[in-house]
Amino acid sequence: MHVVLHLIPKKYLIGGALILLGLSGLLLMGTFVAITGGFESENEQGEVTEIEGGGIGVGTANVSSEVMRYQPLLEKYAQKHGLDTSYVPIMMALMMQESGGRGNDPMQSSESKCDAVGCIQNPEESIDQGVKHFKSVLEKAKYDLKLCLQSYNFGGGFINFAMKHGGKYTPELAIEFSQIQYQKLKHTGNYHCVRPEMIPYGACYGDAKYVDAVLKYYTGTIAADGKPTTPSSGGSGSKSGVKVIEAGETLIGKTRYVFGGGRSQSDINAGRFDCSSFVRWAFEQVGVNVGPLSGVTTDTLKIQGQAINPKDMKPGDVVFFDTYKKDGHVGIYVGDNKFLGCQGKTGVAIASMEKGTYFGDRFNGRVKRF
Repeated sequence: MHVVLHLIPKKYLIGGALILLGLSGLLLMGTFVAITGGFESENEQGEVTEIEGGGIGVGTANVSSEVMRYQPLLEKYAQKHGLDTSYVPIMMALMMQESGGRGNDPMQSSESKCDAVGCIQNPEESIDQGVKHFKSVLEKAKYDLKLCLQSYNFGGGFINFAMKHGGKYTPELAIEFSQIQYQKLKHTGNYHCVRPEMIPYGACYGDAKYVDAVLKYYTGTIAADGKPTTPSSGGSGSKSGVKVIEAGETLIGKTRYVFGGGRSQSDINAGRFDCSSFVRWAFEQVGVNVGPLSGVTTDTLKIQGQAINPKDMKPGDVVFFDTYKKDGHVGIYVGDNKFLGCQGKTGVAIASMEKGTYFGDRFNGRVKRF
């Protein structure tokens, strides 16, 4: 073997080695793509529960990283335009359907601003206009969220049509409106069926199944009508109230803090949690879903539920603290300036929020009610 190697010129040996290294790199890259490729697959239908009245409830957006990066801007412009941030997950789902978070107009807002495609060439401008338009349509739809979503696709004329035919969204009304509009406009040649199954109906104006397409990327509760309700002055904070505290207290003295822990059943069985996975676990025990087990973070929790003024917070509300980052820690308020959370030194325990204490000085005023 060594004799053969000596007979081969050195330059060919070096070249052969480089080729082998290149092939190895391609093999590793192919393995990585095979492993990660599954994350880019289309999401399955989200689980959506429709409730009567009460606006929108707890929800989670099941979207790509391209859409997730725009979450802070959606929150920013929701606050600017006076829209409850509990609608952010729905708008993320809408963006996922519109563009997947790609391009300069991720919310496809150009037509709502200037009646033409492509006039917006900046993602932040798209989100600013998109949130403003979403709120306007939501109000005109009298907070019928499905009517709002379908009108985001069809245009405001669908709201007037729905109001004359029962006053709320139905899939049948969406198909009928699409049929009528297509008959009026098909001579222009600008419209064709985006869904083959709509061809037999002649429902080729817009996307008559837009609501289902958006909700595919959303898991949670929505309401058929009614604004988000203002909490009453009495009773506990969240619907689950004291029960979520009682559930969480069962883990006191039985857990340890592990950053990133609590996102698998084996971690839960072993008592390994961090702050956000503990909050998720506690609410799950009382039947409240605040997002997927594997994906919960303080950032996913802070966009859910209803924003509450700190002076109005009650036991069962969720409180946030600026620790290693903004909203870096989260817990469940128990009353008397105390909260239940999973802390680094103690695991699950009750801690003080009094001024002058570590968490009291880092409480940032963000309170959410699930």
